[in-house]
Parts: sequence; C-alpha cells; structure tokens
Amino acid sequence: MHDDQHGTAIISSAALLNALELVGKRIEDVRVVVNGAGAAAVSCLRLYVALGLRRENIVVLDTTGVITTQRPTLSPEKRELATDQPLTTLAEALAGADVFIGLSAANMLPPALLLTMAADPIVFALANPDPEIAYHLALATRPDIVMATGRSDHPNQVNNVLGFPYIFRGALDVRATEINEEMKLAAVHALAALAKEPVPAAVHEAYSDDSLAYGRRYLIPTPLDPRLLFTVAPAVARAAMASGVAQQPITDWDAYAEELQARLTGPMAAVVQPLETTSSAPIL
Repeated sequence: MHDDQHGTAIISSAALLNALELVGKRIEDVRVVVNGAGAAAVSCLRLYVALGLRRENIVVLDTTGVITTQRPTLSPEKRELATDQPLTTLAEALAGADVFIGLSAANMLPPALLLTMAADPIVFALANPDPEIAYHLALATRPDIVMATGRSDHPNQVNNVLGFPYIFRGALDVRATEINEEMKLAAVHALAALAKEPVPAAVHEAYSDDSLAYGRRYLIPTPLDPRLLFTVAPAVARAAMASGVAQQPITDWDAYAEELQARLTGPMAAVVQPLETTSSAPIL
C-alpha cells in the first residue's frame, strides 16, 4: 500500500461519493474522464469500480491521448484502463462527461472544455502544487461545479493524511496480515459518513472557519479533525476482522476507544480536548 496511490484513491473516493450525492447522480450512471494514467490513476479507478462505477463509462488519457484498445502496444495496467470508444482527445472525452479526475499536471483542463461537461460537473484537479485548472477560474467558468484540489488553501483538499495514518492504525491494532479491499472501502465509507456529521465548535476554531458543514465546499473532513482517528481506525479494524485478516481481534471496543484517545498528540491533541465534552459519537 502506497500513500500517493491508495491514499489518494481512498480520499478521492469518499469525496466522489459525497459529491455525487449532492448533485443527485449515481456512480453507476456517471461518465468519468481521468487525465493521467500513472499508479495513482490505476488505484483510484480500481476503487471507483469497486464502489459501482461502470468500466464502460471510464475514459483515461495519458500524454499521447485517450488510451484505447486500438493501441498496438499496451502495458497490463493501461490495458486495464483502455476504452473501446472512438475517442482520441480530451475535448472529445469531456463532452457531456459528469466527472473529471486530474492526476496529471498544471493547466491541463482549459475553461472552454469545462463548459462542455454535463450539468453540475464534478472536477477533482489533484495535480500539485498547481491543479489542472485553477480553483477560482473553474468556479468562475462553471458556477455549478463541485470541485476539489490537492491544495490546503481551497475547500475540499484531497489530502492523504485524512486516511493513511488511521488506516494503518486500525490495521496494526488488529495485527492485520494485509490491507485488503474491504478495509479500503471501510475507510472510504467512514470518511464519507463523517463529513455529514455536524462539525464540532473546536474544529471550527482550529480552522478559524465557522462555515464548515456538509455541502459542495465540504465534501470530506478537514485534516485536523481528531474524529478521524475515532472513525477511520475502528472502521478499518472491523473490516479486517470481518474479512478474516485480523490476527488479534478487538473484543473490548470501549477500551479501544480509550487507547485511541491516549494516542493523540501534537496539534490534534489541542483540538480534541473540547470535543470530549461536546461529542458522544460512538466508535463505529
């Protein structure tokens, strides 16, 4: 498991599920265009498919254009991503598309192409430090857009720290022999669900932002939300147990909650103290 591959896949999956819910679309129905065909793209698409995305609705581009089954030579990974649709360019692929996932380079998505996407387009421009289209330019071009980037200075930062530490915490706490698909999907659903919970005042204060609430500008929790530890780690631990890879199952979940509480250090510890008196959310 690699942070930039599977971490990006898990966090973006949670954001995608919530974005689709907010715009009233089903993952089984949407057309997705991915610009970039590296390891992160492969991991993201595998997880999206596990969540219900149909392979025939996926178009992936690399530096030479749309990856199609007509290419004479394809690596096993690119063969997995190839489409049999008669498309060659990003412009052709984006016409009417519901979702754009950028895992490539800066300024790869011109505003003119953004205008050709379906209503309420979902755009995750994840190239860092500069996304495939600038955040404010995208919003000015399509006011109906739901957008995420990898940057901390914009809403909906797809930051691997939202999941990676807590996924390993849950896996290690049950001595899992692997991190399997069930555990990844458990992390996805835990993150997506947490974003819908009321944001505690202590988290608002940590970010000096009283506007944090589930919606188009808040698809996933913020990195300094200490509830991540109490939400993702137990979900992953339970999934490891249910899928048969846990060597040391947890039997006392109240004690486990106390153990997680004791592990908080650094900036998150300063946030969690007020939460103890304002939140009674159970360990899921």
